[in-house]
Amino acid sequence: MAPWSKKKGDAAAASTAADSSALRELKETVKAQSAEIAKLKSELLSKKGDAGEGKKKGTGTAPAHGAHGGGGTDIEEEIDMYLDRPFFSLLDTEWAGLTVFLASLSLTAVIMTGFEHTLSRQIELAYFVPLLAGHGGNTGGQTVGTVLAALSAGAITEKDAPKVILKESLSGLSMGAMLGLGVGIVAYYFMGISSHVSTVIALTIPPLSAIASTLASGLPFLCIFLGLDPTVIAAPAMTSFVDVTGLLCYFLIANQIFHLWGLELYHLEVMGVNLTAVPGTAFSQTHPCATHT
Repeated sequence: MAPWSKKKGDAAAASTAADSSALRELKETVKAQSAEIAKLKSELLSKKGDAGEGKKKGTGTAPAHGAHGGGGTDIEEEIDMYLDRPFFSLLDTEWAGLTVFLASLSLTAVIMTGFEHTLSRQIELAYFVPLLAGHGGNTGGQTVGTVLAALSAGAITEKDAPKVILKESLSGLSMGAMLGLGVGIVAYYFMGISSHVSTVIALTIPPLSAIASTLASGLPFLCIFLGLDPTVIAAPAMTSFVDVTGLLCYFLIANQIFHLWGLELYHLEVMGVNLTAVPGTAFSQTHPCATHT
């Protein structure tokens, strides 16, 4: 056999051997990966089985303060119990709180009565009372839902209360500033509302939003601290407090803005006491026409 033919045969044999070695390594790699995938599948099925077993036994890994702040109560178990309970059994946990909050909302009537004379002269103020009450409830409802969800998921605890309240308060104030500016512009240029009332609206929405966000973020933590159910107490309590404080803030800002515009300020009488005529109060000291009726 010629030397060149022998060399060509050796090269072909070496190439075949190299190809076989690479193919063998590839098969081994695929086999190892298949084994790893099978192992991961087995572990995943095992974890699912443990989770299902824990759910049946009521030993799931619920957060320490679940949706009801009960300290270790299983959320899934509570949901199952809720679905099985008759509707009238809910009265035991809801009627007392709603009765108290309904009574507290009567303060809004007291505030409206106290500023009745102002409303009679500046009827445009009355147009925006439902808007402000609705906005306060929407802002607080959004915040309280977010905080309760985070508590239920275990993302935050009672130790995070100051940080959560500060963040939500600043967020509410910033959002209120933008919305207040927008509403004020729309009210003045598109609705034909007077400049002083439009300014009152623009300046009321920011503090109202901040108050709603602060109360909504703080009340769930307060309920947990007092051993109460935040899902039952926090939302209606927030709504009641925001409605009362929002209305009071609205009319107080209105009085100040009317004074800057050179408009007459009218007396504020709450529960039979004429606050604007009481010596030493902010109204009697700053407004020369405060005792006008």
